[in-house]
Amino acid sequence: MSDGMLWTGDFWAFADRLLAEHRLVIDRPKGSRHPRHPDYVYPLDYGFLEGTSGGDGAEIDVWRGSGAARVVGVFATLDPIKRDAEVKLAVGLEPDEIAVVSAAMNRLMRALWIPRP
Repeated sequence: MSDGMLWTGDFWAFADRLLAEHRLVIDRPKGSRHPRHPDYVYPLDYGFLEGTSGGDGAEIDVWRGSGAARVVGVFATLDPIKRDAEVKLAVGLEPDEIAVVSAAMNRLMRALWIPRP
């Protein structure tokens, strides 16, 4: 920690544990429209981990890609409409899917991609 870097090992272990212990529910499949913003189409499956709690008081959000069921990173988001900040898990996102999701989310809010080391 003397080089100014934070140790993140436990963060990713905790993310894996959440994914392993809670059922992933896809409530907004790829191609569906956002309930309050009908011009927004989900580019990939989007859902939540049942029985968890995220930054907005609802469950922890998850983007599900075509790869293996593994947390590959997170998106840290700032939403001016809801006036909140959240962390959304990225499960099985391939590099091209990360770019697509990032571009889609940055239409309605600001999202920062944080890859798993």
